[in-house]
Amino acid sequence: MSYSLIFTTAFAVALVAGLLVKFWLASRQVRHVAQHRGAVPAAFEHTISLAAHQKAADYTIAKARFGLVEMAWSTALLLGWTLLGGLDVLNRLLLGWLGGGMVQQLALLAAFAAIGGLLELPFTLWQTFRLEERFGFNKMTFRLWVADTLKSMALGAAIGLPIAALILWLMGAAGATWWLWAWAVWMGFNLLGMLVYPTFIAPLFNKFKPLDDPTLKERVTALMKRCGFAAKGLFVMDGSTRSAHANAYFTGFGASKRVVFYDTLLRQLDAAEVEAVLAHELGHFKHRHIVKRLIAMFALSLAGFALLGWVSTQAWFYTGLGVQPNMATTAPNDALALLLFMLAVPVFGFFVAPLPARLSRKHEFEADAYAVAQTSGADLSAALLKLYQDNASTLTPDPVFVKFYYSHPPASERLARMTAA
Repeated sequence: MSYSLIFTTAFAVALVAGLLVKFWLASRQVRHVAQHRGAVPAAFEHTISLAAHQKAADYTIAKARFGLVEMAWSTALLLGWTLLGGLDVLNRLLLGWLGGGMVQQLALLAAFAAIGGLLELPFTLWQTFRLEERFGFNKMTFRLWVADTLKSMALGAAIGLPIAALILWLMGAAGATWWLWAWAVWMGFNLLGMLVYPTFIAPLFNKFKPLDDPTLKERVTALMKRCGFAAKGLFVMDGSTRSAHANAYFTGFGASKRVVFYDTLLRQLDAAEVEAVLAHELGHFKHRHIVKRLIAMFALSLAGFALLGWVSTQAWFYTGLGVQPNMATTAPNDALALLLFMLAVPVFGFFVAPLPARLSRKHEFEADAYAVAQTSGADLSAALLKLYQDNASTLTPDPVFVKFYYSHPPASERLARMTAA
């Protein structure tokens, strides 16, 4: 049996197995949430109304069912691009039109992104203007959605194409260790992005204004000073122009760090509760979760580039995924390798997804414990309950689904630990 056939078989088996597991997990989630829809869990019966509990259940079930349809469509597209020859056809068309070289390779990447975006567009629109709107979360007009989409496309082209061109050039000019140089470029780009995103990119989509609530500002400033955290500023973002979901986050890196509150969050929580939520986010910094995740990203991306450097030289990698590699020296396979690698890795990587999810939940528990030590556990509990309710997060998720997907622990587990503390 040839290496190509072995790889094709492995890819097909992983794809089918992953799809079956995803369907099984989603069906468990739907069934479990539906079974507990009729009554609020005892731990929350005095704080969460039955109507809010049922809305969260209905929202969770609707998202899960929508996800099943989207999952099936994404799998069909993946098969179309790979084993059914879609990427091979697109590559040959562009070779015939543009010949081999950098222009053809960049055109292949751009055409793949554009076609993929168009094929997934109906699902994006349905999720925003039907699913989210049905439950009262969507606040975005179609005009605003179009504006955001056009801005994203322009940014993607302005930033993505030069980076892609540089990596493709390295693949062709830097010899056998090109992947090491490409990895360094990629990580440098990510770090630079963390620096410039808060100041130059985020304001293209949202409006930010300094926090002007003197009482809250005083509490937050005292908390950060107490925790030894410095930020460039405290800002309020107009999240309500797009969604009713609430959040708060840190953004930036080094001297550009800033604290951002959604305006929806400030409307839903009082000052003490906002302080407790911020203390939770500070807990991530105190436990160096951000640094640990950066190090993990560095290590995983290095391994990924090293693997790409090897498979890009193997003919079976291309033919096993339904693509005939370019044989002419003037038509390199570098863009094909990048696309096939991006398509194949998630298929095999799906099965280790519970490991980072578990680590993330551990980090959330540690951040909760830090927040309880710095502020009031009662305020954090009250804030979390409001956020779970306002975001229609189910209180009764399926335990297996949680272990596989949830990056944050369910409300019952978080509040139980806080109560015990």
